[in-house]
Amino acid sequence: MSKKIVIIGGGIIGLCSAYYLQKEAHEVIIVDKSDFTSGASYVNAGLITPSHIISLAAPGIITKGIKWMFNSSSPFYVKPRLNYDFLQWSWLFKKSATHQKVTDSIPVIRDINVLSRSLYEEMKAEKEFDFFHQHKGLLMLYKTDKAGEEEWEVGQKAMECGLKVANLSQEELRKLEPSVDSDIKGAVHYLSDAHMTPNDFMQQMKSYLLSKGVVFKSETEVTGFNVKSNLIQSIITKDEDIHCDELVVASGSWTQNLIKKLKINIPVQAGKGYRIDVQNETQITIPSILLEAKVAVTPMDGFTRFAGTMEIGGINHQINPKRVNAIANAASDYYSNLNISNEAKQNAACGLRPCSPDGLPYIGRVSGYENLTVAAGHAMMGWSLGPATGKLITEVISNQKTSMNITPFDVERFS
Repeated sequence: MSKKIVIIGGGIIGLCSAYYLQKEAHEVIIVDKSDFTSGASYVNAGLITPSHIISLAAPGIITKGIKWMFNSSSPFYVKPRLNYDFLQWSWLFKKSATHQKVTDSIPVIRDINVLSRSLYEEMKAEKEFDFFHQHKGLLMLYKTDKAGEEEWEVGQKAMECGLKVANLSQEELRKLEPSVDSDIKGAVHYLSDAHMTPNDFMQQMKSYLLSKGVVFKSETEVTGFNVKSNLIQSIITKDEDIHCDELVVASGSWTQNLIKKLKINIPVQAGKGYRIDVQNETQITIPSILLEAKVAVTPMDGFTRFAGTMEIGGINHQINPKRVNAIANAASDYYSNLNISNEAKQNAACGLRPCSPDGLPYIGRVSGYENLTVAAGHAMMGWSLGPATGKLITEVISNQKTSMNITPFDVERFS
């Protein structure tokens, strides 16, 4: 049965949800307070990452976080503040950062990533799209034996999960990626991963959805909800109330504040990440993560993107030049003859990734409301998990069997 569905959030999760919902003949309206051209979906590293099997809430990250807290150019930075939501999130994060919880989440993260990768490939095969998509894997480059040994432990876990991984010596790495610097000791190569150019895909997806009758309402902030018994009748905006049979909240880092209006608590903290785009030829051909610096490098369609840092500091879009410089310096440290210009650094942009306390997204229904579904909290895997999330949300709303078990993504697991 066709339903009128309102999606709050026009990022990768919102657009992919609209894509699968319209395929089931639902009428879809996407509402966003931006103009559909900015945010984390446009400044991310464009990586599709079955390799990222270890959740953000990994043991040891808190100790590292405390050490890094006093260094404004560190790769992971938490700004301490006396805010109830932040303190609650921090406590839940600490509770989630156990070996057992991380081990339990490995197959879950792998399955949703592999599902999403195959859905991107399906989209690419359709005649409607012609987006940049390459399957070259992901290199984890390391300068120290310690980092290399730690990463190879993860690589072996990934192999146990059925993913293809290679441990490359310095010489093998040189043959594959000649532009790496001479002091890079080696790399772990995850052959399961792919990469894209985010802006390119987002533009094509918007054009496709418009051609299929999906309505986009830009610069439209949701200020409240009209609820009757346990049904959300409509969303309230400054200009109008928009009726819905079903509501999907895919509003990223803004999800917790928005959903509080329905007396629901979904812990989400914004994790700011930065990107620098280098337009000139860099000789880099395979996406990489510079392990010690925690910087992602992606050769995109016509340029190379350097992205990194995780800054838990509330919702703000202030650019910290020290962090931008740290990314640029890391790039020069790992690649010979690579210098990022001042102009490229001045044009750096940031985006806010929505982080749940346990590193798993929220996907599914909310009890107490018959017609409310949430899709948020994907942290650094939002790009990778866009299609899988959209597909799962559509299956939930259309009362179909889901493509995978979504119990680990329970929206109310922290309530």
